[in-house]
Amino acid sequence: MPTDTAMPVMPEIATLAFADLGKALHLGWRDFRAAPQFGLFFGGFYAIAGILMLVMGAGHVAWTLATSLGFPLFAPFAAIGLYDVSRRLEQGAPLDWRGVLGVVWRERGGQIPWIGGLIVVYFLFWTFLAHMIFALFLGLNPMARMGDLIGLLTSTNGMMMLAVEFTVGGVLAFLLFALTCMSLPMLLERELDFVTAMMLSASCVAANLPVLLAWGVMVAGLCLLGMLPLFLGLFIVLPILGHATWHLYRRALIWP
Repeated sequence: MPTDTAMPVMPEIATLAFADLGKALHLGWRDFRAAPQFGLFFGGFYAIAGILMLVMGAGHVAWTLATSLGFPLFAPFAAIGLYDVSRRLEQGAPLDWRGVLGVVWRERGGQIPWIGGLIVVYFLFWTFLAHMIFALFLGLNPMARMGDLIGLLTSTNGMMMLAVEFTVGGVLAFLLFALTCMSLPMLLERELDFVTAMMLSASCVAANLPVLLAWGVMVAGLCLLGMLPLFLGLFIVLPILGHATWHLYRRALIWP
């Protein structure tokens, strides 16, 4: 006797406008002001991690450059707790540390850690690739051994190396952005497998390429600004972007 197999409910992909980016940032700022303790906690965690990365890479130009340019790749995974805060504010649900951290803790057995693992592998691959690019252009340069960072980067080979690193890193970062910008908040809200979520995220980016490309550039630019000085700006930048991403997701994917 045949049995019916329930098909998973899929969302409708909305058409975004550039104005939606400003609205999302406005709502992100509103959520941060409504619950700053959570934003400072999650943003501070990654700011401190960034400072430790700089300390570990002190005196190693290739390591510092690779980790600094690759660090924003971790930003989407940093925002899981912030998505839940925005969701609670949206629903009028109570905000407490036990509830928010409990959601983050429960997700360890779900689909989100698979994307987290993908981000880590991606970051390690980028770090290896960045070291290779550095070695190809500057590995034999005597200034690299003397630690003359400014002279090294402003040399002809240094400028070429920076151009290649930013180009390759930008392409890899946007690919990861396309796979994760909608899938992470989606997995927090919906029971889906991570592959389906990433495919939906990529489809959403493809359907709204100019707008979400601009969003990706804004995210990267704000994260880089937040890394100055000494990653301290991430205390503010990451929470606002995390909250804003939730609201952009809610505008981009309409669930029946």
